[in-house]
Amino acid sequence: MLHIGVNFGFGKIDPTVTDEQVYLNETALAVMSEGLGYDSVWATEHHFSDYSFCPDNLLWLAHIAGRTNTIKLGTGAVILPWNDPLRVAEKLLMLDNLSAGRAIFGMGRGLSRTEYVPFNIPLEETRGRFDEAAALIIKGIETGVIEGDGPYYPQPRATLKPGPRSSFKDRLYTVAGSPDSMVSAVLHKARLMSFILKPVDMLIPTFESYRDQFRDAWDEEAPPICLNVNMYCHTDADVAATRMHECVDAFFEANVKHYEMDGQHFATTKGYERYADNAAAIRESGVSKAAHNYAEAALFGTPEQILAKLEWIQGLMGEFELIVVPSFGGMTYEESVASLTLFAEKVAPVARAKYSARLVVGV
Repeated sequence: MLHIGVNFGFGKIDPTVTDEQVYLNETALAVMSEGLGYDSVWATEHHFSDYSFCPDNLLWLAHIAGRTNTIKLGTGAVILPWNDPLRVAEKLLMLDNLSAGRAIFGMGRGLSRTEYVPFNIPLEETRGRFDEAAALIIKGIETGVIEGDGPYYPQPRATLKPGPRSSFKDRLYTVAGSPDSMVSAVLHKARLMSFILKPVDMLIPTFESYRDQFRDAWDEEAPPICLNVNMYCHTDADVAATRMHECVDAFFEANVKHYEMDGQHFATTKGYERYADNAAAIRESGVSKAAHNYAEAALFGTPEQILAKLEWIQGLMGEFELIVVPSFGGMTYEESVASLTLFAEKVAPVARAKYSARLVVGV
């Protein structure tokens, strides 16, 4: 049965909306998601700007754990170079024990100079820091012991308390958009989470690369790829299309600014060279063209239109997992509630009956 989760980004476009209101709204939507039948809630990690601000997603998920009973709790993702591996492992195990095994660990490397500069971490170090931290954390949450002698995080042997209650082997995800991130995902036997920035048919070579590498490394098929995608569901197709493009345009403009996605620094930054081609394409075609591709990648329309798009995606890539983003680009709380509810009532039951991908979470 298709696993369907909900991801929250904690961003705002309207400066008259308070930071507190953003948190109240996203939290209410997350708690509501359990009653609507969604399988998981996820939280990003971002710092320092209105683009997105959730400096500790494990802390927020612990709050959600206390207000829910069954829904899974995923980090989408913990940006490892911004965090001490020992503290990540401790907090993750604490969340898992408090929530009766509902934690899902998603890892990411990060991209934005506007976030890395305040942390005093050069972008050139991020790959080494990610790889070292990932190995430390994964071994720690599996064994209950953490230690390492790497250059970035020399860690004396320490026992983690509370200790592991069950294995995370089927609960590991890596947000990956570059070839070296793909290698890391395969190395740790992690599931691939992809934030969908362009139509899925344009991403199939990336997905096939992950599957091929996974098969070669482990002599078994890769688990279903997890698609993280903006979603707006409405009974009126014209309203859905108009509102989606309005919100995507606003969000994408903020995204380009936050990540400097049209900048020229990627070409000379070790570990980020792949992003130089994307930046050049944005500079050549303009932000509006890239925003159009982003909007077309989203799930929007009537329930019937969204179901047709999901069928198209399934035909392209087989099994997949789906994480929807219901609030972005200035979408109001009321719009998000209505969209999330309509999707849960009219799309999710049909999609689950048709598609077989399932998130396996040990309990």
